[in-house]
Amino acid sequence: MLAQDPDARPGSLPEDVEEELAAVLPETQGSRFGRFLGGAIWHFVAVILLAAAAFILWREFHDLSPQELAAAIRAWGWDSTLMAIGLSAGSFALMGVVELMGLRWAGARIGAGSAMAGGFIACALSHSLGANLLVAGAVRARFYAKHGITLRQVAAATVFNSFTFTAGIATLAGFSLLLAGSHEIAAVSRIANPVADVLGGLLLAGVGGYVVLCAVLRKPLRAFGHSVKLPSLKVALAQLAIGTIDNAMAAAILWVLLPAGAIGYFAFVGSYAPSVIVGLISHVPGGVGVFESTLSTLTKGLNPAALAAGFLGYRLFFFLLPLMIAGLALAADTVRERARAARP
Repeated sequence: MLAQDPDARPGSLPEDVEEELAAVLPETQGSRFGRFLGGAIWHFVAVILLAAAAFILWREFHDLSPQELAAAIRAWGWDSTLMAIGLSAGSFALMGVVELMGLRWAGARIGAGSAMAGGFIACALSHSLGANLLVAGAVRARFYAKHGITLRQVAAATVFNSFTFTAGIATLAGFSLLLAGSHEIAAVSRIANPVADVLGGLLLAGVGGYVVLCAVLRKPLRAFGHSVKLPSLKVALAQLAIGTIDNAMAAAILWVLLPAGAIGYFAFVGSYAPSVIVGLISHVPGGVGVFESTLSTLTKGLNPAALAAGFLGYRLFFFLLPLMIAGLALAADTVRERARAARP
């Protein structure tokens, strides 16, 4: 878990939760100029990626009529629609399991129900508002305050979640790129088969290196004014398994909304995973537009109307509906806590 480096500069934390987390989370350490420069670079990257995404989406879908899009949505049928909703619910349930694991790993004492609820709210809001450590950490800090969980434990759980996601999507992408097969890759993806094999091998090697470090490294890693203690081998393997299944279910939400037989699952995930990463790197909330344009670029031969309808369904079932439910749940929790505090 995260522990303050004894060599780091001491200083009082500000009252605002986001600023307190900025002082705790590793990614926000550094000089003010360094943070300013880093922020400026990321804003520039976001603008460039958004401009490129707008051009690609216009090129791919400008000829698409509303009637074609509506017909593609009707083609889902109730079976695919319910399956997509179920996959989204399953993915968020696994995020809740990871949340509980992260909090327990950080030394926090909290019930499974409260951890699952907090994990759902934090993930649903951070997915749509911007899936970064600070946003997710701030949501967790506010929700878990009544449970006596410290900011350092919140930061540790947030980093744990980030590690789990990274290991999971890298494992899923690595296996998918290797298992898709040369003929399928050539038919439906613009990722050349040799590139897919090399990239898949590198991703799995990176995940394997993380697991090995967790198995043999007992001393904390020191970086950015903090030390990070890696999980045990048992916990790392659990991260790997749950993170992979979680990302596999998230990818399947979009895949089941595409026409049957349009693209194999492994070939699809080989394009889906890097599209998710590009969306995250863009710092655009939810990767909106950037994810869609990247996936459109990496795949070929898919019906534009079916793909556009799939994008809409993916955003609805995996982003918008969870965001609405999480927002209502957080508002209800806030009202309940204020009413409790106002009692004599």
